[in-house]
Amino acid sequence: MPYLLDGNNLIGLFRGTSRPSAEDRQALVAELAERLRRTRAKALLFFDGPGNRRTSLGSLSIQEAGPTGADDAILREVGRSRAPGEILVVTADRALARKARDQGAGTLDPDEFWSRFGVSQGPGAPEEPGKVDVQDWVKYFEDESNRDG
Repeated sequence: MPYLLDGNNLIGLFRGTSRPSAEDRQALVAELAERLRRTRAKALLFFDGPGNRRTSLGSLSIQEAGPTGADDAILREVGRSRAPGEILVVTADRALARKARDQGAGTLDPDEFWSRFGVSQGPGAPEEPGKVDVQDWVKYFEDESNRDG
C-alpha cells in the first residue's frame, strides 16, 4: 500500500517546528529513508516548495509541490490513482485527511505511521521516548558543580 506523506505536517510533529528549515527536511528524509529501507513499503513525501521536482531514494520519493502546496499535490495524486483505496495519506491535518477520504483514500495519523515502521537504526537516531541514559545522569551528578548547596 503506497503512503502519501504530508512533509511539513510531519516535520511539525517530528521536529517540533512550524517553519521547517532545509535541515529539518533533511532530518525527516533521512529518518524516513532509514525506516522504509528495511521494508517493502513505498512512500511519496510531499513538501511545499517552489519547484515541481521529484527525487527518488529507493522506497522513498520526495516531491516538491510547487506553488499550489503539498495538500493540493497530495489530493491530485490520490485523484490520479486507479485504486485510491490502496493509498494511505499520512497527516495530522484534519481538513486534508477528510478530503483524501472523500476521494477514496485511507488516512493514517503520523503517530501510527511511525509506530508501523519502528525506530530508526541509523547513526544519530533519536533514543526511544521516555528512555533514560543512566550513565549520563551518573556523570552529571558526579560533577560537584551540578549539585545544589
